[in-house]
Amino acid sequence: MRTFIAKKLYLYGPSVLSGALLIFCFPTFNLFFLAWIALAPFLISIVDKKPSEAFRAGVYLGIPYFLGTLYWIYHSINHYGNIPLIPSLALVFLLSLYLSLYTGLFAVLFSWKIATTRLPALLIAPIFWVTLEFLRSYALTGFPWSSLGYSQHMFLPAIQFADITGIYGVSFLIVAVNGAIADFFIMKKRLRAMPLFPLSQTVIGFSLLFVFIAAVLLYGFWRLNDTPSGKRVRVSIIQGNIEQDRKWDLVYQREVFDTYKNLTQTATVLSPSLVVWPETAAPFYFNSNRAFTRELISFQQALNTYLLFGSVLIKEPAEGDKNSGKNLLTNSAILLAPDGKPSLIYDKIHLVPFGEYVPLRKALFFIDKLVYGIGDYMQGEHNIRAETPYGSFGVFICYEIIFPGLVRKSYSRGGDFMVTITNDAWFGKTAGPYQHFSMAVFRAVENRKPVIRAANTGISGFIDSRGKVLGITSLFQRTAMTTDVVTDARRSFYSRYGDLFSYLCIVITVLLLINVSRSTTNWR
Repeated sequence: MRTFIAKKLYLYGPSVLSGALLIFCFPTFNLFFLAWIALAPFLISIVDKKPSEAFRAGVYLGIPYFLGTLYWIYHSINHYGNIPLIPSLALVFLLSLYLSLYTGLFAVLFSWKIATTRLPALLIAPIFWVTLEFLRSYALTGFPWSSLGYSQHMFLPAIQFADITGIYGVSFLIVAVNGAIADFFIMKKRLRAMPLFPLSQTVIGFSLLFVFIAAVLLYGFWRLNDTPSGKRVRVSIIQGNIEQDRKWDLVYQREVFDTYKNLTQTATVLSPSLVVWPETAAPFYFNSNRAFTRELISFQQALNTYLLFGSVLIKEPAEGDKNSGKNLLTNSAILLAPDGKPSLIYDKIHLVPFGEYVPLRKALFFIDKLVYGIGDYMQGEHNIRAETPYGSFGVFICYEIIFPGLVRKSYSRGGDFMVTITNDAWFGKTAGPYQHFSMAVFRAVENRKPVIRAANTGISGFIDSRGKVLGITSLFQRTAMTTDVVTDARRSFYSRYGDLFSYLCIVITVLLLINVSRSTTNWR
């Protein structure tokens, strides 16, 4: 028995170690420097493995990695979905197991290619990693949470080049450095197996990596010292801190509405040009509940400023729609101009599966939403921007902000800043809200747009177009925060052209997979 355990630890212990180290790279630990070495034990350990062993090693990396960074999901489905603790944790484990399939596939591809090519790990590993991380962002509606690059949200000089490559370029660089560390050990194995093994490709790889790192840091410091020259806009964010189980309780409807009104009146003493309430802040159906709608518009007109707020809207079913007679709901953001008229109505495009709707509901008729809500939501169809005298901006609701491609579409032809509204009360006092906020840093850098974030229970705050946090609220605090934001009308390379870097990695991955190297010596 001891021999069996020792063998398993030898085979998969480095994978578990790497996965555990990755947990500490993300909020709330924020030991981001660990990411630059965490994957090295895993990469070294899978060089000599058979495909089946490599796959299991990749899964053993992914399970602690994803379970440790996504554990907070249990809080939503346990506290608000009436699902007992153990089944809630089991669901999170199943999600982690699914995500671990990507790291398992990475391990198979890397182990196979490092054994059948002379290319160093620092070139092979990041290409495969980015390809699979990018695919994970889109497959089955996509779930890019815990992408490796997000661990560096505090390391501003190293992430500025995301305005060219997107978040995936940062992941690439992290894995490349880990690959370089692994190459020191892999090279020893290669030289033992073949004393005349040519070192030229490895030396060239190290040289390219050194130049790449130097260029990234020089570019980063230059960007950090490049002050945007846009308009200065004063913005107030309102954090109502409404308990999740009270948001839709009619008994508390008046209390919730008055909370937002009172906080807003306090903030308007500082004369903001824009006031932002969180996702579904309005405790009623805007336009459908006429009494509350009139009250909100009258309140807005007295403010003499723009007000952006989240609300659930009831949409009229299309003529001949099979759902005629059934309410069609949208999770929406409404911008009221100073005269009280709506100047923007944005319907959330990327809905949360099993939270806001059930995908393939007919096939999955036996599954309901995992959290309590007021019904299934209808998907929005258009990326639109609000136009104001202070600049134009896109609005992103809840976890839409974690999708780089979705956000980029709003700025491919211009824009000045971005607003994201959310309700992270679902996550409680876990790492979820901190991770969610950290991802907004990358949307700011990628698109060179300041970010204004209003969250029901936090974390709310302001981020400039270089990714620097200008102000931040505490979690579960009822407050208003006002800051002057400098708009940025520049269009970044990423905003213009999107994920060209990721597509290049995918193309190289395909070429690596179909190219049969002349040197097929098995180094095992």
